[in-house]
Amino acid sequence: MTGPAINSIAAKTGSNDRDATRSAIASLLHAAVSLFIFSLLSVRAIAQDTMTIHRNAVLVDTHNDILSAAMLDGKDISHRLNVGHSDLDRWKEGGLDVQFFSVWTDKVSRTPQGFFHDANAEIDSLDGLVAKNPGRMLLAKRFRDVKKGIRRNKLVALIGVEGGHMIGNDLQKLEELYKRGMRYMTLTWNNSTTWASSAMDETLHPDSLRQKGLTAFGREVVHRMNALGIMVDLSHTGEQTFYDAIANSDKPVILSHSSVWSLCPVFRNVKDDQIRAVAKNGGVICINFYSGFISKSFDEQASALALHAKFTTDSLGAILHDSLKVAAAYRDLLSKQLEPYRPTLAQLVDHIDYIVKLVGDDYVGIGSDYDGIGSLPLGLDDVTTYPKITAELLKRGYSISSVNKILGGNVLRVMKANLR
Repeated sequence: MTGPAINSIAAKTGSNDRDATRSAIASLLHAAVSLFIFSLLSVRAIAQDTMTIHRNAVLVDTHNDILSAAMLDGKDISHRLNVGHSDLDRWKEGGLDVQFFSVWTDKVSRTPQGFFHDANAEIDSLDGLVAKNPGRMLLAKRFRDVKKGIRRNKLVALIGVEGGHMIGNDLQKLEELYKRGMRYMTLTWNNSTTWASSAMDETLHPDSLRQKGLTAFGREVVHRMNALGIMVDLSHTGEQTFYDAIANSDKPVILSHSSVWSLCPVFRNVKDDQIRAVAKNGGVICINFYSGFISKSFDEQASALALHAKFTTDSLGAILHDSLKVAAAYRDLLSKQLEPYRPTLAQLVDHIDYIVKLVGDDYVGIGSDYDGIGSLPLGLDDVTTYPKITAELLKRGYSISSVNKILGGNVLRVMKANLR
């Protein structure tokens, strides 16, 4: 073969190689772009699937403090606010179907008329909100009202009274609050009553108690709640009160806003034996979102800062000379100091996971405590973020059936067993 012929073949071969290389590169680029587009579409599809699953579930939150946090001060939550955690627009965005509104007062009443008057004032504010938004809300007193509201795509409002001190030692007040719509009562808040001891007192102030647990009158309260159709709420109660109430309730109980002691050992959280007792009773534990009940390190840091609270507020007072400004400045300072210690969304879902692994997926729900707490896990800053919990559960391999139970099905089952 002559030299020119060889050169000609080589030239042709080189040209073919270059064309092949260009074709291969083009194919790789096309594949990469296709994979990128497919990934974007897959992410979008997963997000859409998550939202579809979330929207199709009945989402129940068993504890929100918006009544005492905002509505008593005259704030109108009918439309989106730029403060606080909750309003009707944001609840809708977050896919909430059923909200228990907490009726709360501190261990010192807001008015001279006392705790029972305070409770009725908060219920008045909820009645006013429902009356103002009849197309968007429904106040439920019976279980069929709950189902009707869900069916009509309205926010179903129910009333939970947080603390037996609001009825004092008077069963007539219990019945009157029932008539107004109370469908659970937390037997104690942080303060004990004369008939039930709180978790705070049993743990931190045992010497202040005349006795632990329920008295004879306390057991009568539980029996009367069962008979009326009021769920017995054991959040905030001491261990002895918890076990006394479980023993005396013939209906499933609820813990409206409590988390897991084994993951975050603080007095407000529930221990493994308590979780097992709730499962045996057929009740439900609704996880509280407060950072200090989710993360041990957050709680430890908050406790350390609390030791210096008086020094800090005194120092701010010397500069600001105004108690309201001092309180606001202290809250801002505390929030900034605790920001690095806020737990993650995954840590919150760990509490759900723990209960499921211990006793199954029938005994856990959502009890956020929105508008009643000062710190939340990262990414859960208001009620629009509920879908993130659904996404995290699905990411962990939870079935749609389990997700539906956790988001609301378990609470609905306990409500059906209690409400008339």
